[in-house]
Amino acid sequence: MVNIQDLFDDAKCYQAIREMRWPDGVTCPQCSSDSVIKNGRDDTEPHRQRYECRGCHRRFDDLTDTIFAGHHQPLRTWIAYLYLMGLNLSGLQIVQELEINKDNARVMIQQLRQGIVERRPPVALEGEFECDEV
Repeated sequence: MVNIQDLFDDAKCYQAIREMRWPDGVTCPQCSSDSVIKNGRDDTEPHRQRYECRGCHRRFDDLTDTIFAGHHQPLRTWIAYLYLMGLNLSGLQIVQELEINKDNARVMIQQLRQGIVERRPPVALEGEFECDEV
C-alpha cells in the first residue's frame, strides 16, 4: 500500500510555504526588515532554510511564527492533512490515511482551523440588510 505522505516532496512543500508567506521576498517576523540573509539549513529537515535578520539580528527559519512551528510532524504531513481536509475526509479517515496518532491529529486539526480563521478577511456589511429576533 502507498502512503500518501510519500507522494509529497519536502522541497516543494517548503518552497510553497516560502512563496505564500513571503511573496515579495523574505522579511523578518520580528522587525519586518527585508535585510535578511540565508544562514544555513536545519539539521533534521534539510529543505528548511534558516535566516538571520541584519536589522535586529534575530535568527529564524521558514516555519518560525507559523502554525507549523514547534511540532514533531514533518511539513509534508501538515500539507497532506490540509489536502485531505479539502477533500472533506473525516478526522478518522485522515488519521488512517496518514498513519498518525489520533491525539496528534486532533491538535493538528485545531491549529489548521485556527490558522484558517485568523487569515480570513473581516466581513464588511454594506447596504440594507434585515435581522430577525433570532
